[in-house]
Amino acid sequence: MSASSDTIAAGRQSRGGAAWSPGPQIAADPPKMTAVLELPAPRYERTVSLTQALRQRRSTREYSEQGLSRQLLSDLLWSGFGINRPGGDRTAPFWRHIVVIDIYVAMADGVWMYEPHPHTLVPYLPSDLRAQTGYQDFVASAPVNLIYVAHGERLAELTSEERRLCASVDAAFIGQNIYLFCASVGLATVFRGALDVQQLARTLMLPHEQFVTFAQTVGYPRT
Repeated sequence: MSASSDTIAAGRQSRGGAAWSPGPQIAADPPKMTAVLELPAPRYERTVSLTQALRQRRSTREYSEQGLSRQLLSDLLWSGFGINRPGGDRTAPFWRHIVVIDIYVAMADGVWMYEPHPHTLVPYLPSDLRAQTGYQDFVASAPVNLIYVAHGERLAELTSEERRLCASVDAAFIGQNIYLFCASVGLATVFRGALDVQQLARTLMLPHEQFVTFAQTVGYPRT
């Protein structure tokens, strides 16, 4: 399957030059993934004010299966944790100026990792893992589930409990940005902690220092 001009397509992972091999709960013969996807430049001009977005912000648990365009996905990810200044700083704050959170994007065509610089999606796993991103039924069919993964090794001076607390706060900052973006463009979203973080980390084959904090569903509301 290949990417159309409007939507993200399917794929196979090759991370760090290493060939992908099946892990736990990964399809034995997955479809091939495309190469790294360069996202369109985010659109910065919006007609909805911050106050309007705050008035419209809400959590939604019923979603259409309609996918997001690549442009809309670009705008969404940049709003969540994209680079907004020449020095490389982000749209969301982060503890002690240490970037701890990576955003993994789970869609029907596989799992991708968002790279803020140079604003691309990197193929990570070639299987549909949406159902594993939460306990609720809607996560399996909603078009996008964002998984917030923390680099615990970057907080080496903290205890395990302190690492999880700081990483959770940073993930929540990103989640609020996503909420406000979705409210401004008519998308639905919900920030979720009801998921098996340990199983999802195993499925994603994360190094032991990294851990899943929360997930967030994004899509069009079901009408």
